[in-house]
Amino acid sequence: MQRRGFLKSAVAGAAYAGLFPFATNPSKSADRPLNILFLLADDQRNDTLGCYGHPFIQTPAIDALAAHGTLFENAFVTTSICPVSRATILTGLYETTHGFTFGKPPLEDRFLDLSYPRVLREAGYRTGFIGKYGIEASEQAPSRLFDRFVPLFRQPYFRPDGDGRLRHVTDLTADAAVDFLESVGAQPFCLSVSFNAAHAEDTDLENHFPWPPSVDSLYETIRMPPPALSDPAFFNSLPDFMKESMNRKRFYWRWDTPEKYQRNLKGYFRMISGIDRAVQRMVATLGAIGLLDNTLIVYTADNGYYMADRGFAGKWSHFEQSLRVPMIVVDPRVSLALRGQRRSEIALNVDLPAMMLDACGIAVPEHYQGESLLPLVHGASVPDWRDGFFCEHRMEHPDIPEWEGLRGVRHVYARYVDQSPVYEFLHDLEADPNQLRNVAGDSSHEEVLMELRARTDQLKAGFEADRALI
Repeated sequence: MQRRGFLKSAVAGAAYAGLFPFATNPSKSADRPLNILFLLADDQRNDTLGCYGHPFIQTPAIDALAAHGTLFENAFVTTSICPVSRATILTGLYETTHGFTFGKPPLEDRFLDLSYPRVLREAGYRTGFIGKYGIEASEQAPSRLFDRFVPLFRQPYFRPDGDGRLRHVTDLTADAAVDFLESVGAQPFCLSVSFNAAHAEDTDLENHFPWPPSVDSLYETIRMPPPALSDPAFFNSLPDFMKESMNRKRFYWRWDTPEKYQRNLKGYFRMISGIDRAVQRMVATLGAIGLLDNTLIVYTADNGYYMADRGFAGKWSHFEQSLRVPMIVVDPRVSLALRGQRRSEIALNVDLPAMMLDACGIAVPEHYQGESLLPLVHGASVPDWRDGFFCEHRMEHPDIPEWEGLRGVRHVYARYVDQSPVYEFLHDLEADPNQLRNVAGDSSHEEVLMELRARTDQLKAGFEADRALI
């Protein structure tokens, strides 16, 4: 089976190191079962956290995780859309293999039967899920995967709590997570917390990014800087099918006037700060109940986000802003010397289920298509680590072009397969890190283009074949 993708044969936020009582002697927790707290944001690009270098966003709790853990500087999703990314994280499979996206049949039980929560539950873990489920599956699937299942969805973001008060879904998510953590007792657990934030409320064009009241005052006096890629040349260089896509149509919803841009970007950042406060509550609860020192904490997002870069909104396409996500892993067993390390290796959402099972000492299913990140978290040098990965977007939608390709260390190849003829991109990240030039038609890049075409064909065929073998 072709499982491994495209493989080669002191952090920001350290000032918050005292925010949580992490162990100063990691060996003390080595003989206890490792718990897991998995935190998934929605529509969050990698550079929207203080620990990733953002100049003013307030995310002290997540920055503290980075200060105590491992920050992956080059983390990506293999498909940049909510349901596919979430299905990939659950199953350890690429979209071509699990076959699920909007408009397709539900995610099949045969893939969910070996998902990380099901495997952990069979191994004696108490499993919980809270927040945005984001996939379609059989009616029985949640009860087979989770001991506690608390789905919470936006639309609207403000909902009544048990006392009749209107509360933000982010705060309700934190409430439910704290309740789960306080009830776990001695049984090892895996709690998956899936935020709806910072996804826009697409049905409300006047209040796209409703934030929790606790962050009302944040960023009020800050003038939001323009997007780094605001030069019209970025948009004008694109083919017509991208200029007319949903990426552009939703730009006019959110970012096309200075007033909209200022209001919506402040709202978006407030929603991320709201996530940060929810994270603080959960991690503080782990400390209060004495479980912080043997809980693996993972923070990431389901896809990137354009935020008006390139004249775009949304995600969906092959550019860096769409594929890059934050990824932070705190393993309390690592040595003090490794806390706050930054790893430059490519890390993927498809790697996460393998890492979580590996960290708990549980055999990783043979068919998983990612790699456990645990050796990197524990400071290993892995010379044969991947130098690129297969990526794709197969949703059938008239305004979202389908594509497939490879994101390598130096080159990015993407072919938009529903265009006639197929439209290819090739970017040389070394010479053109902003991906302004498409060199697919440049004779000097013909050899690289042919190599990446062939590698895309090979990997796609392998992932298609895997579907029939599981």
